[in-house]
Amino acid sequence: MRVGLLTREYPPDVYGGAGVHVEFLARELRPLVDLDVHCWGEGRGEGVVRHRSWPTLDGANDALRTFSVDLSVAAAVAGRDLVHSHTWYANLAGHLAKLLYGVPHVVTAHSLEPLRPWKAEQLGGGYALSSWAERTAIEAADAVIAVSGGMREDILACYPALDPARVHVVHNGIDTELYRPDPATDVLRRLGVDPARPYVLFVGRITRQKGVPQLLRAVRGIDPAAQVVLCAGAPDTPEIDREFRDLYRELSRVRDGVHWIRRMLPRPEVIQLLTHAAVFVCPSVYEPLGIVNLEAMACGTAVVASRVGGIPEVVADGRTGLLVPMDDGFEAGLTRALDAVLADPEGARRMGEAGRERAVREFGWDTVARRTARLYADVLDPG
Repeated sequence: MRVGLLTREYPPDVYGGAGVHVEFLARELRPLVDLDVHCWGEGRGEGVVRHRSWPTLDGANDALRTFSVDLSVAAAVAGRDLVHSHTWYANLAGHLAKLLYGVPHVVTAHSLEPLRPWKAEQLGGGYALSSWAERTAIEAADAVIAVSGGMREDILACYPALDPARVHVVHNGIDTELYRPDPATDVLRRLGVDPARPYVLFVGRITRQKGVPQLLRAVRGIDPAAQVVLCAGAPDTPEIDREFRDLYRELSRVRDGVHWIRRMLPRPEVIQLLTHAAVFVCPSVYEPLGIVNLEAMACGTAVVASRVGGIPEVVADGRTGLLVPMDDGFEAGLTRALDAVLADPEGARRMGEAGRERAVREFGWDTVARRTARLYADVLDPG
């Protein structure tokens, strides 16, 4: 089975959950299928072909630049039996390959453009193009993979023309050998985080989707003994960047122990930060699943997260963490939940242990890959 896996992100250029997903899915798929990965970037390697936007479009709208990459990818996947695209950045490439070569197209939906209206702030008129590309690809796909049950409901609500029988749930996974507790504290000390003081940890992009402004307001009122560590970068727009900086400065004026780590850290350093956090916080306003919650759980850390999307399918409320309803009282609820975990270190330890056990038991990437390969086979031979 010759499969083309189409994605914007692939190591070493990974900045979000979709990139993490593709990285580990590709690793586990390689023993099962003949796999070529087509991604953004320069050059090529064994089983990986990188594509860049057309130089003539340098400075053009990002959606147009994306479409030029999609054309390059569609031309390059000739000879594949099936193509599998991830995110709108690659969906059009998969759809064009389906039309051009008559091969099945599988889409994994990591998020949905209709549920991310703030992307118009980032893409301008390109948001209409990204929305068109996603809709066109999903509605014509031979199979759509939803990364959670909640995501499946969202897909069918956003795209009612889609046959529900073509939408399959395959949860995101986690490598629990890679993501495991790290007892060392050298990274914390180097970053200026005091290992003797509890800290609340956030890891994510500076974007409205991740609920970063709400978090910065919520942590103003938590236990003053706690530090706040923000591994936050890659702002979507200059506007959200300015808003974040203003809120960060305001937060730093009213409490000490606030650390903003602006660069993307190597994975081992993130693992150490996750391990020693008193609580990991995921305040997303929209999250189809949230791989970062699985990463925290695999490192044995309690999670406080918003009750949205697929997060409740990962974080067991009261057992591996606490979930906060996304309503008018969200910020106050976030403050209370964080304080509840900070005030009960023994309870947090139990939640962390239960989270690690759940991650190992239910979310292995080998399982994800086998289910994905079976879906490929079903699509290629529906009889």
